[in-house]
Amino acid sequence: MAVWPVRISPAPSTRCAPHGACLNAAYVETAGGGFLAGPLTRGPWHPDHQHAGPPSALICRAVERAAAAAGELTHLGRLTVNLLRPAPVGACNVEVAADYLGRSAGHFSGRLVAAGKEVARFTALMQREAPLPVPEGAPGHPPPHAPRPWRDSEPVTMGFEGADPHFGYAELVETRVADGQPFRGPSAMWFRLAHPLVEGEEPSPYQRVAVAADSGNGVSAALDFAKYVFVNCDLTINLFRRPVGTCICLEARSLFGGNSCGLAESALYDKDGVIGQATQSLAVRLR
Repeated sequence: MAVWPVRISPAPSTRCAPHGACLNAAYVETAGGGFLAGPLTRGPWHPDHQHAGPPSALICRAVERAAAAAGELTHLGRLTVNLLRPAPVGACNVEVAADYLGRSAGHFSGRLVAAGKEVARFTALMQREAPLPVPEGAPGHPPPHAPRPWRDSEPVTMGFEGADPHFGYAELVETRVADGQPFRGPSAMWFRLAHPLVEGEEPSPYQRVAVAADSGNGVSAALDFAKYVFVNCDLTINLFRRPVGTCICLEARSLFGGNSCGLAESALYDKDGVIGQATQSLAVRLR
């Protein structure tokens, strides 16, 4: 899950995993239709646990494929992932089913299974798309852009303090600061996949969003990492249009209720402007 005690430093010139081994993809699809999660999925908390971004994107991939098989359901309007337990690095499988298929929308649900246990349950809304221009002068349009574009944002890398600064997820994505001071309160950060999600495949725009969106509570961390843990229990992504380009920006903030609960919310952008939002329910604890 996306909580990082970090230091920010200039991005390295090469994207290599720990021990100097360059890696090709987050997942390899196995002969039985399952997947093998590799070191690029590894999060900062435990060497055997994935960051929740890559498995959320793998779930997104399964939903997109199920929707394509069901008909012309091409837009991911919503994805909600309930994170039941840490996803282990290693073998995993995604199961998905169509709950309802209508004229304008389809509802899907399923689960992510690893080591014989449910790791996550999910629901998703897929919508049919058709050209319908927004009337000129409609209030709130055109939507706003990210604070700074990718090309004008400072490259950074994430490092787990006191450990190898290049844990797997930090190598899977390239990151740039668009506004504020990441990991020290409200801020904005760009994400771009440096490696494929699944070996031999080009990730879809929606998969690129899912890889990044789980990082909102880390990007906007407002509590002292040395004293607090604030892990997300879920992830909900809402999108009103198809993302374009290869870069996704999160403009994130974290809110705390003083009751061991919190909320991270992120405005999501592509190169043309805002595309939707992501929210994460947080469990806050003293270390």
